[in-house]
Amino acid sequence: MLCGGAGLALLLLFADGCQQDGGLHYLFARWAWRHPGLFVGVWSRPLYTTVYALPALGGYTAARALTVVICLLIAWQSWRLALEMGIARSPLAILLVWLQPSFFLFAADNMTEQIFALVVVIALRLDHQGRRVAGAIVASLTVLARPEGLFLVILWAIWLLWPLRPRMQWKLERRDWKQGLIILWLGTGALGWWLAALLITGDPLFILHNWPQNWPLTGTVYGAAGLLAYPARLPEIVGPFLLPAFLLGLWQMRRGGRYPILSATFLLFFILHTILRAWGLLGSAGYPRYLVGISPVIALITLEGWNSLADRFHRSPTWWRTAVATTILAVSFWFNLIYVDGAEWSRDARAIRQVHEWFINEQRQQQDLPLSRLIWNEPYACILFKHDPWENPEWTHDRERDLEMLRSSPAGTLVVWDRLIGPKWFGLQSEDFEEAGYRRIYTGNFRLEGYLVNRSWFGYGGPRQQTYYLLYKDR
Repeated sequence: MLCGGAGLALLLLFADGCQQDGGLHYLFARWAWRHPGLFVGVWSRPLYTTVYALPALGGYTAARALTVVICLLIAWQSWRLALEMGIARSPLAILLVWLQPSFFLFAADNMTEQIFALVVVIALRLDHQGRRVAGAIVASLTVLARPEGLFLVILWAIWLLWPLRPRMQWKLERRDWKQGLIILWLGTGALGWWLAALLITGDPLFILHNWPQNWPLTGTVYGAAGLLAYPARLPEIVGPFLLPAFLLGLWQMRRGGRYPILSATFLLFFILHTILRAWGLLGSAGYPRYLVGISPVIALITLEGWNSLADRFHRSPTWWRTAVATTILAVSFWFNLIYVDGAEWSRDARAIRQVHEWFINEQRQQQDLPLSRLIWNEPYACILFKHDPWENPEWTHDRERDLEMLRSSPAGTLVVWDRLIGPKWFGLQSEDFEEAGYRRIYTGNFRLEGYLVNRSWFGYGGPRQQTYYLLYKDR
């Protein structure tokens, strides 16, 4: 109930997420009915789009509410897994999922990491219950949710074959072969994706042809941050006040060989993303949210360390242990609130909403602003104006080519642009649109403040100075 209330508060207080991907994924799900290729697109993520396609028809808030429900299911499944594994204080796993700052930040946002995490924890439960075929099939679905699913499937195959390792030196029995062949079920998700893509698009190589251009195997689209990028962001992933318990739990699991699949899964993801970010491979941007996909694993490792610390203070007075534990949890929750409130991009939604309201009122009063096409640089604008996202041009980042494309747009084209993101991402400012024949009909300057903290801490948070423009093409 506490976590559900927190998720509902995030849903109501923040109309949009702090990163653009959530809005884009919603648009993919919402418009997949008109563009069926989105159901099997690499960037749109087949599992996410399929699950969210119907709720997205109910609007952005409905889709984000589904994310809150999924996050609650992740926490519930994590508790059940801890209980089945025999980890003490298993109900605490619920809080240890939600107290992860990156998980909390996106608990009401339409990212793909949450549905990935739900699939992971369900697969772990099935495997632990001895239902290995079912576990392998569910684990195979991670490929449909995020690219890391491929690496998880490889780890899962090793996990399934590891018990057979001593007998591989001799003669494998029939039951050994039967157990080993379970790994074939790990291809279920990928095979289903390929078949669906073939049926929808008719292209047997659609997945390859649809691979995003900004995901090169080599190159540094978002820079190369070095090997310390992810270790330095562990407090954002685990939580600064829970990090000691997590590190202790991870060390104990690796030393004692307990729950090896949990520690192996975390180390796989952490090392993988550390390497990708260090050299900028596969378009890695180095976000802490990438590890939200294994938030149940992080929670159970933290719980293991928490139990170890609790056992070391078992002779202390009960009131003292209760007070310390409550303080750690309360301070962690407060840190998460500050962390969410300081994420400046989420505030842009307030300004975009005012811009949208101004245009609707202007249309009612003047009756001479027909809207034939919408161009935008933030997905939330497309969500509010309810236009097909495929109207937005495919920006080439070649200024002259992009300006020529803008000149060829039909009369009635409306541009919703800003001062910060548009120039940074696409290299275009409002003056460039005016040069291409657009008339500026609105300029709004906004000082967007947080709910809790209105000053910057070490460069994080503080007021966000933002400007939005509406530009219109008359002919």
